[in-house]
Order: sequence, then structure tokens, then C-alpha cells
Amino acid sequence: YLPMRSLIFLAILSLLALTFPIAIASDPSPVQDFCVGVNTPSNGVFVNGKFCKDPKLATIDDFFFTGLDRQRVASNAVGTNVTAVFADNLPGLNTLGIAFARVDYAPNGLIPPHTHPRASEFLIVQEGSLYAGFVSSDQDGNRLFCKILNKGDLIVFPVGLIHFHVNVGRGPAVAFTAFNSQNPGLITIAKTVFGSNPRINPNALAKAFQLDPRIVMSLQTKF
Repeated sequence: YLPMRSLIFLAILSLLALTFPIAIASDPSPVQDFCVGVNTPSNGVFVNGKFCKDPKLATIDDFFFTGLDRQRVASNAVGTNVTAVFADNLPGLNTLGIAFARVDYAPNGLIPPHTHPRASEFLIVQEGSLYAGFVSSDQDGNRLFCKILNKGDLIVFPVGLIHFHVNVGRGPAVAFTAFNSQNPGLITIAKTVFGSNPRINPNALAKAFQLDPRIVMSLQTKF
């Protein structure tokens, strides 16, 4: 039989093993009702990249955002317009571990392959049809999980995996996304690889992608 101290020690290790993955899977839980984020200190505490407003000075407007019903013009190079609702423009989200966005798509518009290193993502279609999916890791054989989504359909993108969504309908489309982090992060694959500062050596990318170095250099001029 193990001594009592050893049993207690093993029990503590078991609890840590169970709780540690949960602790690192999402933003830390707040230990107060709210921490309305402000950019300048006023006897405040610095939490998650922002100072906390005095809770007694918080108002409903710190937790309110309007205008997500309005259509946005999607005129950028990939034909989408993202309206983010993060702690920067909704201060009451600070420390709550969530974020939100509206995505407007022009015909054939897309959100190109990208990852969120700190969050899983829900995407629900409000209008139109989207082709959406994600790719599993190397260990899983880089399997593509994809589906055509129509109004009212929802898909989940697991944290850290490359995913995308494309408007495949005849007209504009709208979707809403939600994240389990107040700062999910964004790594757009093409922009990161071909638009880094300074540039990655074209010969290295040519070998990695099995391309002519001249094609790589041409791609680098586009980002």
C-alpha cells in the first residue's frame, strides 16, 4: 500500500492532468462580473491587453453593438467584407473569452484559407449559399471536411485548423461567425507565406510548393 502522502500527491497530479487541458483550451475565466476594456489607465488593472474601467462607471453601452443587420459592400480583392465585434469595438467583451463577426460576400467572394491559433469557430449562414470546409492536420492525413451550406446551416471549424468559406450562390451572401476567444488571432495562409516581411527566400518556397522560383516571385508581388 502507498503511504497516505503519496496517495494525496497522486490525487493532486490526477486533478491537474484533468484540468490542465481545459485551462489551455480557451481564454482564462474572469474572476469578476466584467472588465470593460479601456486603452488608458485610470486607477485600472491591465487585463488581457486592456485596462479595466472602474466597474461602477460601466454602462449598458459598454455591452451593446448595433448595425449588424446592415449590408456591407464587399469590394476587396477576395470579395468579402468582415465586420468584427471584438473587445476593441465592444469593450464589455474584454475577459469574456468570446468574439463575433458578420461576413458579407460578393458573388464568388471568399474568405481564403486561414487559421485561428487561439479559437474554434462557429459559422452560420444568414443569406445565400457557401462552400465551406477545413483540413485536418498532417497526422490525420490532411483530410478535407467540406459541405455546401444554405440559409440556417451551421459549421464548426476546430481550433488551429486551416479553413475557408466561398460564396457559391448566384447573389450576395451573409454569414455570422463566433469564436471562443476574445482574440482568436488570424493567419491567412497565402498572405503569410508569400507576403511575409521580409520575404521568404523564393527558392525555399519553390522547393516547398514544387513550383518554379519565378512563379513564387510573381506570387510574392501580389501580397
